[in-house]
Amino acid sequence: MWMVQPRAVEFDRFVAARWSALLHLARLLTGGDRHRAEDLLQEALVKLWFAWPKVADQAPEAYVRKVLARAAARSARRRWWGEHPVDQLPDPPGAGDETAAVDERTRLEAMLASLPARQRAAGVLRYYQDLPERDVAQALGCPVGTARSLTARGVARLRQLLSEAVEPVEPVA
Repeated sequence: MWMVQPRAVEFDRFVAARWSALLHLARLLTGGDRHRAEDLLQEALVKLWFAWPKVADQAPEAYVRKVLARAAARSARRRWWGEHPVDQLPDPPGAGDETAAVDERTRLEAMLASLPARQRAAGVLRYYQDLPERDVAQALGCPVGTARSLTARGVARLRQLLSEAVEPVEPVA
């Protein structure tokens, strides 16, 4: 009879419950690149597996967020000259109707992708994950003031990009 370790069961439950949210966080941290996000999350979950006995009873999600934020910042500094997978084929078969919400989300993800990695990570952790500044700083491995500054600069840049993207409305005569 095969015995399943309680450690593995707890870990599997955590991953099953939080996979979707963690993948979305990883996608935002990588600037919308689904493939890099999946790789990043896999790397973070491997590290969580080895640290599971220490963090299982504390804050495993905070641990994964920290690993994701740091790994995203590290990978953004690396240059890759090889293949780049794409989500859309060059000649897509008949595009369907897209809702305004999907368009807005896609636009915001593109704007997030244009931010430097640490500003993007600070903004996503602070506003998407709704973490206090202290936890953002801890996840990024920097002082609270630096995390606050990164967040403020990222938000200011997003506001600038949003204002540039809005077309002026001409009054109807």
